[in-house]
Amino acid sequence: MRILLVGGGGREHALAWRLAQDDPNVSIIAAPGNPGIAELAECVSVSTSDVDGLLDVARERRVDFTLVGPEAPLAAGIVDHFRDERRAIFGPTRAAAQIETSKAFSKSLMRDAKVPTARAIICTEADRAKGAARELGLPIVIKASGLAAGKGVMVCESFEDADRAIDDMLVGHAFGVAGQEVLVEEFMSGEELSVLAITDGANVLPLVPAQDHKRLLDGDRGPNTGGMGAYAPVSLASDDLMRVIVEHIFKPTLAALAARDAKFTGLLYAGLMVTKDGPKVVEFNCRFGDPETQAVLPVARLNHSFAEVVAAVANGEPIPADATCVSGGAAVTTVLAAKGYPEQPRAVTPILIPGDLQNVIVFHAGTSRDSTGRLVSSGGRVLGVTGLGATFAEAQRHSREAAVRIEFEGKQFRSDIGWRESARGAGAS
Repeated sequence: MRILLVGGGGREHALAWRLAQDDPNVSIIAAPGNPGIAELAECVSVSTSDVDGLLDVARERRVDFTLVGPEAPLAAGIVDHFRDERRAIFGPTRAAAQIETSKAFSKSLMRDAKVPTARAIICTEADRAKGAARELGLPIVIKASGLAAGKGVMVCESFEDADRAIDDMLVGHAFGVAGQEVLVEEFMSGEELSVLAITDGANVLPLVPAQDHKRLLDGDRGPNTGGMGAYAPVSLASDDLMRVIVEHIFKPTLAALAARDAKFTGLLYAGLMVTKDGPKVVEFNCRFGDPETQAVLPVARLNHSFAEVVAAVANGEPIPADATCVSGGAAVTTVLAAKGYPEQPRAVTPILIPGDLQNVIVFHAGTSRDSTGRLVSSGGRVLGVTGLGATFAEAQRHSREAAVRIEFEGKQFRSDIGWRESARGAGAS
């Protein structure tokens, strides 16, 4: 099987790793890839934004299907272009991708489908947004409606902070086009849960549930980031809770998208808050989550190969009727970020990864090779250090120990990934 993998981050490295694990003979072409992916695939210098160039690669290399990692090419309509050329591709159309690219669209969709979520008021003017904040009360959440690399969400404890966030987005244009429309949303209390599900538009195959850590510093302090780590599975996610999530969140959402002539196929990610009233949607993403994918794929045990299920959806076919996924052990991913991340990350810093790491997979996210072939950071989130174990405690220890041993100047990481799971005493060894 020959697969074109679009992207060059930690998520794409995890996807390449899983495809190669399932079938060592698979041929993967990554565009643009990264040094870690290059150990598993052939990397070609085509940008994720160059849809015509990607289509040329798929055509010339006669790939069986294309797997899209990041959201930007999905928002740009890569799936629509490939399907116009009768090329198999895994991911949603531009219309369906609006579930991530427009939080206003997503919120409207959920209201129509009666999917549980927080109350929100959509605003394009600062004065109206400030009034909405006072209408909903504190604490309040201010969200940029468009794509903001996971950073366009502010939880505000005071109206002064809310006003500042609103002005930053609607007056100061801190997030550009993404912040021209904002959601002023009521705050939800509970515990977050990430559920990634493969879907053919009707049938849903949820993968192992995970929990992300957005804040930069231990104890959930500091600024929001694209994600500083994740773990899977999550003991909070019982079989009964997962059934509720599939039946009352995923299926109604997919039906509502289809009713809007925006049938969703690919990977639908539900970011949830498990409240005292049950699970509610915080956000949807139209692709594999990052860093959750780096924790989920190593422990997701499917009764069909991962490539087989993805290929079926890419070709417009239904997911195998008997497809299931269970957890095989535990995984904890600790993100190593560059100095200055998330505001002003420093790049081109040499990286030293010890050769004797055990029970660990190191996924490359922001790495490159310099002119001498030396591995260096290219800024942002640099590596995802996924520790594996029979229990959560083992996986957490392996991830944390490896994170300490990997070296590059200014390295930042959280030492408490999975702290809620630790507090529950789940998997203690």
